[in-house]
Amino acid sequence: MSDLKSMYSAMLKDDFPETLTIVLGGEKLVYEKRVWNINGELKGLRYGENPDQPAALYRLAKSPAACGGFTLRAPEHGIVSALSEGQMLQAGKHPGKTNLTDVDNGANILQYLTQKPAAAILKHNNPCGVAWSVADVAAALDKAARCDRIAAFGGAVVVNRPFSLEAAQMAAESYFEVVAAPAFEPGAVDVLRSRKNLRIMELPGLGRLGEWRGSSFLDIKSLADGGLVLQKSFVSRIEADADFLPAEATTKEGLSVTARRPSKAELEDLRFAWAVEAGVASNSVIFARDGATLAIGAGEQDRVGCVELAARKAYTKYADSLAFAECGLSLYELKRKALKEANFREKLEDIEARARAARGGLVKSVLVSDGFFPFRDGVDAALAEGVSAIAQPGGSLRDAEVIMACNEASPQAAMVFTGQRSFRH
Repeated sequence: MSDLKSMYSAMLKDDFPETLTIVLGGEKLVYEKRVWNINGELKGLRYGENPDQPAALYRLAKSPAACGGFTLRAPEHGIVSALSEGQMLQAGKHPGKTNLTDVDNGANILQYLTQKPAAAILKHNNPCGVAWSVADVAAALDKAARCDRIAAFGGAVVVNRPFSLEAAQMAAESYFEVVAAPAFEPGAVDVLRSRKNLRIMELPGLGRLGEWRGSSFLDIKSLADGGLVLQKSFVSRIEADADFLPAEATTKEGLSVTARRPSKAELEDLRFAWAVEAGVASNSVIFARDGATLAIGAGEQDRVGCVELAARKAYTKYADSLAFAECGLSLYELKRKALKEANFREKLEDIEARARAARGGLVKSVLVSDGFFPFRDGVDAALAEGVSAIAQPGGSLRDAEVIMACNEASPQAAMVFTGQRSFRH
């Protein structure tokens, strides 16, 4: 067993070249391999997605201003790929691919949430919880952690404001793999260093994510047969409430239907959730309220199933939050104790009843979907949980049916179209 555990902390040597050049017609993109001097030893990535996969990180060193008809992000906009020894305030078990790609996806999400202090907790390249707050980064981190306390265990914390002492104390009380921030306030790093294997990254670019707006990167997908698919990276068209489109459609009988326009508060939550959607694997839906995710359904094959899965997760996480607050136990620990002790069984039954009564905390939440609803079943499932407003791309043959589902709800639900899809594979 000890040999099995050791593979996760071992270094895997790579033989990838020092530079990488991609020639696109007459344009060149030049990349430089990243290594770090850690405790007097040069080290690259620890390993790739798995411990038996050698990997290397490359920084974009030179690129044209535009490629394929779109504006490219410049080398000076590098964040994760530009990570230096000086920015690695504590290397912990120095990073592997998944640590860096989680931080990168955090930046991908937070680029659309620059207006307020925001925090994202990610694992397996999907957000566990994301939140923003008018108060400070500690309040945003607290809200993000409460979104899914179970999934956040071992995740990467990424924020867009300097990490405060209060935020550090919160992070140090939990188990995280990475904390990344544009800066750290006095005393914060000392507190975080109490977690010796924690990777602490000071990435100034996380405080300048607004510079990314309007630009793209060359998104390269490698195929199993060795081929490549090149595409312009996703850029959200929703920057303000006014960017949402009215949900309007015509039935087969020629009847025009229009959904209720969301309230100002609903629009802000829809805009927040659509920003988070940019970093979630499709098919996906997100329930959110008051500037925080409530449940994230990711990577599902059918949309109604994704809604149902996210709702079930919300019920579980809601019950877990009660169990932890009132018993100091996770929901699963409480269930084990309930098998043997009557008092814990009664407590479990009470908590589960309250979670059902609260519908997992989803009442008056909003929901966003990265793709249109091909049938009204997904919308009906969301409305059954108390959702008050929905944003989705629009463009389905059954848009009219979907809008009518919102109009038939009591109270009537709102809907808007984003005018773009947000698939991420």
